[in-house]
Amino acid sequence: MEKVTGIGGLFFRSHDPKALGLWYQQHLGISLTPSSYEDSVWEQQAGPTVFAPFEETSNYFGDAHKFWMVNFRVRDLDKMAAQLQAAGIAVKIDPQSYPNGRFARLHDPEGNPIELWQPKVPDTKG
Repeated sequence: MEKVTGIGGLFFRSHDPKALGLWYQQHLGISLTPSSYEDSVWEQQAGPTVFAPFEETSNYFGDAHKFWMVNFRVRDLDKMAAQLQAAGIAVKIDPQSYPNGRFARLHDPEGNPIELWQPKVPDTKG
């Protein structure tokens, strides 16, 4: 069976696409859609990606009117959270460390939920 090789884009509606795109660029370092084919697109680092549909009644995203949530991998959750908090963005770090890593939650200016994930690095010693 032929399989897809990764996520090629994330597309969603916005009240103010230009302002929201700039927010993601400024605070999370995500390059906006290039204006020409000569410009670079946002390059992701290879790593784990979870694709998981949720029940319509799930409260995992918070607001029941939000139909999607994006999870971004980060190298250092504490540094990313501090950077966002310094910019006045509320970030809630989950105090529990899970077998697959650590997590934090925040919302973009339109209230869309964002999860940050610092994957657990496998222990290669031993």
